[in-house]
Amino acid sequence: MVSSRSADWTAGEVAISGGRLAYHRTGGHRPPLVLSHGLTDNGLCWTRVAEALAPDFDVIMLDARGHGASSRVGPGEVVDPIRDLAESVEALNLTRVLVMGHSVGARASAGFAAAFPKRVRALVLEDPPLVPPMTPDARERRLQTFREQVARFRSMTEAELRAFGMRQSPSWDPVEFPAWATSKRQVDAEALPLLNSAWQEDFRSLQSPTLLIHGESERGSMVAPEQAREALELNPNLRAVRIPGAGHNVRRENFADVLLAVRSFLAEV
Repeated sequence: MVSSRSADWTAGEVAISGGRLAYHRTGGHRPPLVLSHGLTDNGLCWTRVAEALAPDFDVIMLDARGHGASSRVGPGEVVDPIRDLAESVEALNLTRVLVMGHSVGARASAGFAAAFPKRVRALVLEDPPLVPPMTPDARERRLQTFREQVARFRSMTEAELRAFGMRQSPSWDPVEFPAWATSKRQVDAEALPLLNSAWQEDFRSLQSPTLLIHGESERGSMVAPEQAREALELNPNLRAVRIPGAGHNVRRENFADVLLAVRSFLAEV
């Protein structure tokens, strides 16, 4: 169901190297805030966040390559989400942009901010996977597992996916599941992105104010306490917030605390 607020949003696409990225945008003469989703999601998976922040920001929700309505990814193609994000921001003619990403989208956002520091006003990272780069063998195993996951998604109807999601994540607000279910049938089996750099390199290079939001590792967060401490030691521009009662999908598991942290941070930058 589309809310009265999101009914006024616009949709479009931007050209990038070898394809295009689709987006939804709240609009208005407000500071631009680009949202980069996680693996298997799409831009509209940010709907709840975008509706909350639209009164103060022009929120742009990108569909990553191989996700949503963006260009497809075929066998053997390499997905570089950092390049795609950079080219999208340039194509949209955005300057001094605010960027927020979740999971792989957070890693891509950090890589973009590290590579193009003058173009990023501030950065919010929701539970980025702070893991070492994969070896070629490990990547191939991960890709095969991902292909199998996508095949399972494709074998289910959207109604079945919604029911599955609600069983798997009963703490989420029901409004999360329509976009979540739709996105699972849109993702390509080859859409696993390539992130070769060590996360420490990107974090060390960040020049803009950065908020690292993470959950509890025992609930599935991909940011362990020692990694959060390491991140803080690497860069004085960074602050970290541990959200109680949440795992990897931090905003979906404790929306109120995440929104409070994000609003407080963005009000200062």
